Amino acid sequence: MLASRDFCGTVGRPAALIVEIPLNPELRAGAPYRLRLSANPRKPGTTKDLASVRALAAAEPIVTGMVGRYATALFDLAREANTIDAVKSDLERFDGLVAQSPDLARLVRSPVFSAREQIQALAAVLDRAGIRGLAAKFLKLVASNRRLFAVRDMVKAFRELVAEFEGKATAEVVVAEPLGDKHVVALRDALKMVSGKDIDLDIKIDPAIIGGLVVKLGSRMVDTSLRTKLEAIRQAMKEAR
Repeated sequence: MLASRDFCGTVGRPAALIVEIPLNPELRAGAPYRLRLSANPRKPGTTKDLASVRALAAAEPIVTGMVGRYATALFDLAREANTIDAVKSDLERFDGLVAQSPDLARLVRSPVFSAREQIQALAAVLDRAGIRGLAAKFLKLVASNRRLFAVRDMVKAFRELVAEFEGKATAEVVVAEPLGDKHVVALRDALKMVSGKDIDLDIKIDPAIIGGLVVKLGSRMVDTSLRTKLEAIRQAMKEAR
């Protein structure tokens, strides 16, 4: 029997840009709720690239494959129930728990656990985290269908569908250390200028990049991390020998 008491933690907050960043370094019993999984997930069209020498061109999010089918089915249900914001908030809270707890991450990813074990542990985690309703049913369904390993990608795809629905775009940002409020505002404003949309920032901290930042918006990415620059220098020196 899996112990779930260790799976709940506190949830933290989960083109070149003209912004300077400091260098410092399916559940059948108990939940008769089923999702309609369409064979062809929604595929938003792409927008026209906005040319700029020092800007990241915007592209509409595209959700495809198994992850896209689950995310699209959930989004359609949430929209019908008028609970998009609540479901998004619950999914992001769960995603934050997975990011912070190695035990929960192992439960989600490891094929060693049976569907029953995952569902039992997951139910306790969701209850303690206050995640209920459609989001909880969805997560249990994903576990019973043995797709829990892809749940974080489903959360990401759902977030992109919500952003598209609201006329926004989601930018994934990786930085070496937390950004100050001033830098967050500057980054969001710069991305809005080149995309023409309001921006939701999905900021992750990774000290391994040493400094700078990595930004992904749609299908385009710019890596200004110090780690990448050092690797480029190392490669150039190797080739010069």
